[in-house]
Amino acid sequence: MSGTPRRPPLPGVRQLSGLPGLALLLLALPLVAKADAQADAQAEAEADCPCEEPTLCRPIRHHPDHEVFVFDVGYKTWKYYDWSQITTVATFGKYDSELMCYAHSKGARVVLKGDVSVKDIIDPTFRASWIAQKLILARKQYMDGINIDIEQEVNCSSPEYDALTALVKETADAFHREIEGSQVTFDVAWSPKNIDGRCYNYTGIADACDFVFVMSYDEQSQVWSDCIAAANAPYIQTLTGYDDYISMGINPRKLVMGVPWYGYDYTCLKLSADDVCTIAKVPFRGAPCSDAAGHQVPYKVIMKQVNSSISGSQWNEDQQAPYYKYKDPAGRFHQVWYDNPRSIALKAAYVNQHGLRGIGMWNANSLDYSGHPVAKWQTEEMWKVLKPKLSQR
Repeated sequence: MSGTPRRPPLPGVRQLSGLPGLALLLLALPLVAKADAQADAQAEAEADCPCEEPTLCRPIRHHPDHEVFVFDVGYKTWKYYDWSQITTVATFGKYDSELMCYAHSKGARVVLKGDVSVKDIIDPTFRASWIAQKLILARKQYMDGINIDIEQEVNCSSPEYDALTALVKETADAFHREIEGSQVTFDVAWSPKNIDGRCYNYTGIADACDFVFVMSYDEQSQVWSDCIAAANAPYIQTLTGYDDYISMGINPRKLVMGVPWYGYDYTCLKLSADDVCTIAKVPFRGAPCSDAAGHQVPYKVIMKQVNSSISGSQWNEDQQAPYYKYKDPAGRFHQVWYDNPRSIALKAAYVNQHGLRGIGMWNANSLDYSGHPVAKWQTEEMWKVLKPKLSQR
């Protein structure tokens, strides 16, 4: 107070903004101790680093303007990816330290897969234990975060609804605190409208983590109309899903568009003159029909088969997607629906026009990396379509 005489500074201690330097020093000691502990931990980690250059075991800290989020399911095809674009690799296959080292050398994050029963996460103690285990694994494998991929049914009024949001927030808080620059993401359905019985708190989840990866594929998982073969990711339906997420109040910068690098092969019970392929009724989570009537086919297989098919590649204007038909040895007609650079480019334009954080795919292993001239060109075209058209921004 104004009537209280000011205490003179201690000898040798400089005044900083009215606070004695000694007090500032005391306040800083915990921060210094934490920094020292982090430095010791980093030095210890680098001593066990499997990379030729130990600094490659350090976590990636920068955040790119345009995210290219890649799912890798194993093997060594990652050596042939377009690393000039990749910002994150989600490892859904066997751990590969060589992949981690190489990704870090290119400035790309490598993140764990996170999956857990929604029944278990109701218990806060279980959540804490699960997060702690994932942190230990992330440190051991020199990972840069975690991609939570939970696709289980959740009822809107169930305890799992709030527990799932809590899990994402607690995971993000723990990783951000313990691994500098780490990234926590969550995979969401192509639409927020309770797809496959997944009633999630999408706004809460998006707020809690760095961003959500929108799985804009398998969009025929629940078919309520005619049981017919259709596109894996129809154009209008796909983009309506993003409109709905944004209308909920989710910042577009929290959304990464996921596109399929695979298609579905359906056996036709009947094939009409105008190419309507009637498929078997295979129910899924309440719906009478689903894409489970078909089977997934990677792009590299599709590209080998389409030219020898009885139709060649056809284009459906309503769904803005390619398809073709062939006959199997038993004489049955099949229809294969897939995505190619043309269909992906149409959807990718939305990323730039609406300011989304980026784009990615399931999965990067799906292309032909054999080096054959035709395959090489086809593969390059699929990677190229992910690049942002800066003129559209």
